[in-house]
Amino acid sequence: MSEKNERRNFLKGLGLVAVSVGLGTVAEPPGLMAEAQAPVPTVPEMKMPAATNNMSSYTYVFFNPVEIAFIEAAVARLIPKDDSGPGALEAGVSYYIDGQLASWYGEAGRWYWQGPWQQGTPQQGYQLPLKPSELYRAAIPLINEVTQKQSKADFADLKPDQQDKVLSGLEKGDIDLGRIPGRIFFAFLLQNTKEGFFADPTYGGNAQMVGWKLIGYPGVQPSYAQIIDQYKTPFTAPPTSISNFTDDPPRL
Repeated sequence: MSEKNERRNFLKGLGLVAVSVGLGTVAEPPGLMAEAQAPVPTVPEMKMPAATNNMSSYTYVFFNPVEIAFIEAAVARLIPKDDSGPGALEAGVSYYIDGQLASWYGEAGRWYWQGPWQQGTPQQGYQLPLKPSELYRAAIPLINEVTQKQSKADFADLKPDQQDKVLSGLEKGDIDLGRIPGRIFFAFLLQNTKEGFFADPTYGGNAQMVGWKLIGYPGVQPSYAQIIDQYKTPFTAPPTSISNFTDDPPRL
């Protein structure tokens, strides 16, 4: 199987999972296979700013310049652009993550937040005393410290293959970030990247609905009445976002 087809099939698999659980719910904590697993908190109610398809008009509201460089480089390697189409960076995934971390998700919303902060089992869920926004803010400089020691450069300034090696090291738990398990941070980063690539564009990512176009997902169609009985005819209508039907952003 070619590398191109491997990427396409991998992303299609991710997209089908995202569609099956509903693309209107975003920024759920990731499932963690190592020291902890994420909780399934009640999603707090809040309005998100309306998304824009003009990537140049977005202003980061959470990440600082060093964090922006990291997050843009990281998502570009997790879902890179290729002949199949744009990747996570081109889809505005870094903007999606930025907006989520500036929201109630970043502040842990309605998560239980009374401790005790102890090492738990995978069945007990996420146990670190860090909200998602705090986890990102703490982990990124620690990763840059590691890459500075190894290569005398921040993560964003490494070559793509070097960046892949760092991300793989975090995923496997081979990189020591001190008080933050690398596997836990990587799980958040990967989960949020997938969300931003496949969620409705009104949440800030999936620009031009590139994620939906890749997997053939129609989005929010106004009606299927005209083709409901055309059983053997492929549905080829272009995908449609929530924002096409309302000026009021969705409530989380």
